[in-house]
Amino acid sequence: MALPPARSLIVCSALLTLVACGGGGPPGGPGGAGGFGGMASYKPNVTVVTLKSQPVALTRELPGRTSAFLVADVRPQVNGIIKRRLFEEGSVVHAGQPLYDIDDAIYRAQVDSAAAAVKKAEASAVAAQLAAKRSRELIKIDAISAQDNDNAVAAEGQANADVAAARAALDTANVNLAYAHIVAPITGRIGKSMVTQGALATADQSTPLATVQQLDPIYIDVNQSSAEWLALKQEIDSGRVTSQGAGTPVQIVLENGSRYQHEGKLQFADVTVDPTTGNFLLRVLVPNPEGLLMPGMYVRAVLDEGVLPNGVLAPQEGIAHDPKGDASALVVDAQDKVQERKVNVTREVGNAWLIDDGLAAGDKLIVAGVQKVQPGMTVQPVEAPPNAAPPAPAPSAGAARAPSPPAAHPRSRRTRPAVAVATRDTP
Repeated sequence: MALPPARSLIVCSALLTLVACGGGGPPGGPGGAGGFGGMASYKPNVTVVTLKSQPVALTRELPGRTSAFLVADVRPQVNGIIKRRLFEEGSVVHAGQPLYDIDDAIYRAQVDSAAAAVKKAEASAVAAQLAAKRSRELIKIDAISAQDNDNAVAAEGQANADVAAARAALDTANVNLAYAHIVAPITGRIGKSMVTQGALATADQSTPLATVQQLDPIYIDVNQSSAEWLALKQEIDSGRVTSQGAGTPVQIVLENGSRYQHEGKLQFADVTVDPTTGNFLLRVLVPNPEGLLMPGMYVRAVLDEGVLPNGVLAPQEGIAHDPKGDASALVVDAQDKVQERKVNVTREVGNAWLIDDGLAAGDKLIVAGVQKVQPGMTVQPVEAPPNAAPPAPAPSAGAARAPSPPAAHPRSRRTRPAVAVATRDTP
């Protein structure tokens, strides 16, 4: 029988309410797998990097100061008044190049006197030689006594010795005369002159006249902690690290942060540790053809300490540090479940951390999407593109990992309340 229009409207409203409450809904509807019950199979996508073992060059950046390869103080070796300065301050001078002239009048006179003494000694030696020759002839015929002959021979030897002494005095005078003309002891760049024309120079003065420094090549003296060296030495002795030893290449970073174009080489390590600092000296030899490096400059030396044959590098995006400095990481296991690992990082290598413990080759490290997951969750891992660092998330300050979507249970599913429909009977 046909229902009145008003009652038909009430029956339709009731049916719609039952459908909204989930009774008799289709499998694909809100109560099916495609609705809230589908949260049980929620698998967020995360980007992972499969770790590999590889040779890792271990480097250490150390502060240092430059120092000249050769340093020579120009000092007077005789007394006198400075007559002339023969160089330009700050210029390059060559070994043997004249630098100063000292008034040499007294030294020339000494040379002349010594030369005259040599001639006098030589003349006396000639007379003694002739007397000794005659004495040897006369003694053969017993014309003179043996005593007289011995005296003549001794006088000859004395005269020859006087000649040698006079010649030595002449050599000394010539040396002092040469010292009056001061020359560069080495090739290098000369600094400012500490004296001017007319100044008195003395052989025992403490202040040098000038200083010459050879700056190509140049030394860089760096300090390394003995504790760091001891740890490296133990790794080398255990075979974990292969050391390159003396001649290790060294990169130089200048004060402004730019990299110096020439590569240096490690010369030697000092054998004494400074008890006040616990550091010891390392010396690096660096080419300096352009003269860019000057003594006393602050630089940083990046030393190759050795090679770790089977090192594991983890992208920095996948390693988290807590306020205490402890490091941790999230990895995906064979069942695609998230695991949290405590890791020990040794040092920073480029944009990665060198892993000492906690991670191994073959582990799938989560590098993007960590905000969406928690340990124990099942995820969908996506391998990061090769040779491309995955983008690091940029959470706001104080942001934490977002909780995972809850897995809905059929019994916990909430239903929508029935909607009351006000109707009015129409005639």
